Amino acid sequence: MSEGSAEAQGDVLVTPDGSRTALNARFGEAYGSRHGAASQARHVFVEGTGTHEHPAPRVLEVGFGVGVNARATLARCAARGVPLAYHAFEFDPAPRALLRDVARGGEAEDHPAWRALLDAWPESGGSGEIEVTAGGATLRVTFADVLTADLPGGWATALYLDGFSPGRNPDVWTPAFTARLAHTLAPGGVLGTYSAAGHVRRSLEAAGLRVDRRPGAPGKRECLRAVRES
Repeated sequence: MSEGSAEAQGDVLVTPDGSRTALNARFGEAYGSRHGAASQARHVFVEGTGTHEHPAPRVLEVGFGVGVNARATLARCAARGVPLAYHAFEFDPAPRALLRDVARGGEAEDHPAWRALLDAWPESGGSGEIEVTAGGATLRVTFADVLTADLPGGWATALYLDGFSPGRNPDVWTPAFTARLAHTLAPGGVLGTYSAAGHVRRSLEAAGLRVDRRPGAPGKRECLRAVRES
């Protein structure tokens, strides 16, 4: 595998940091960064939102995908011995076998909450939601279109905005939806996203959030962090 490239193994892509992601056929993009799926999860989302230091994080995720962000968060919380509440929305759930394959050999693969989530995960498709609690963590995945779903107000200490790119999946990056997302953050809550597009930054600012540019994960020059100030 050449530096900076992903290597395909069936439906799974092995990225340069050794972690895995997969290609989504609907959007024609990988679920996570081809330049390092776990590196992006840690840098943009876990650390970018301050979840790696929060004493009891409550994470809301737009786009559960193949669970790389969830596992990175589980791993960091387990290492610190802090409780985690994690609520993700996923419109088109990946098959259970793919989640298992992507997690193989990765962080939190053996975390009891991840194992319980896989046991509850539908073989294919999905509706309603599942929720599991184990090992100090509660994982909840709602199988619904996040654009029309009821979102928790003022709940999240961190929001992971990880939809497919604005060019492929524009609806989750609009000013109207971004404004709805801003209301899910608790005072002091932080939104993290890999996108640094100008229109995304302007939408976050228009929603009343303080937006900062950060160095990007491998393969990206910048990413964004947006704070709901108290």
